[in-house]
Amino acid sequence: MKAARYARPSQLGDALAILGAGGFSVLAGGTDFYPARVGKPVDVDVLDITCIEELRGISVDAGAVRIGALATWSDLQDADLPPVFDGLRAAAREVGGMQIQNAGTLAGNLCNASPAADGVPPLLALDADVELMASGATRRLPLRDFVLGNRKTARAPNELLVAVHIPAWGARARGSFQKLGQRRYLVISIVMVAASIGLDAQGRIARCGLAVGACSAAAQRLDALEASLIGVRASDAAAMAVSEHLSDLTPIDDVRGSGAYRRDAALTLLRRAIAQAVA
Repeated sequence: MKAARYARPSQLGDALAILGAGGFSVLAGGTDFYPARVGKPVDVDVLDITCIEELRGISVDAGAVRIGALATWSDLQDADLPPVFDGLRAAAREVGGMQIQNAGTLAGNLCNASPAADGVPPLLALDADVELMASGATRRLPLRDFVLGNRKTARAPNELLVAVHIPAWGARARGSFQKLGQRRYLVISIVMVAASIGLDAQGRIARCGLAVGACSAAAQRLDALEASLIGVRASDAAAMAVSEHLSDLTPIDDVRGSGAYRRDAALTLLRRAIAQAVA
């Protein structure tokens, strides 16, 4: 068997050149990479990006937020972010234990593209974009166009996800996150719901993002419900969510729950998430 190659550059340009040569798997936090290979030799070429300082950090500019590819779940919890990020912050607190939160990265969670990835619904609800870079080229995609399905993304083999961008939502916007699992922490989600809701001066909904995870091959936005909530009083919003708004979900039966149970739970969590975001 051919020996696997290992590269650990300190410059972004060098990392992109290595990716451009082909054949390398990107390693950031490693919290998905290593558990998938317990008891097995590493049989893929590895590009370790943990020494690239320009991929670190979380910055806020006029309300818009940039999250570097090496920002960890702990970094998200500690960052001074607007209240609309409360849902993403709550999700960060429920990703594994403290050791996982200190090592795992949000960008890695997106690229892993698990249907139960905790970071995807909150970022979908925040209208996040991902920034992809290759040698000589950069592009941005809405997150909903990046995660394509179970373990599938729009990232080309020569591209590196370098940052996640979230637009400004305003001071009257709040976020929430609801997760159902077999226990409170250290568990794969049965259902997740995230809400980002901005109110106008009269207490009516002016902007809305709602997303459900672990009920489809990729987390989904609830576009019809979002549209119906615009202009609605905050106090009336949660009651407007009905089962028809979840008709596009395709929950499966597995060891954690049946599809019917997931769909019923999703509606309950959706109402709770909306109520929490407008409270």
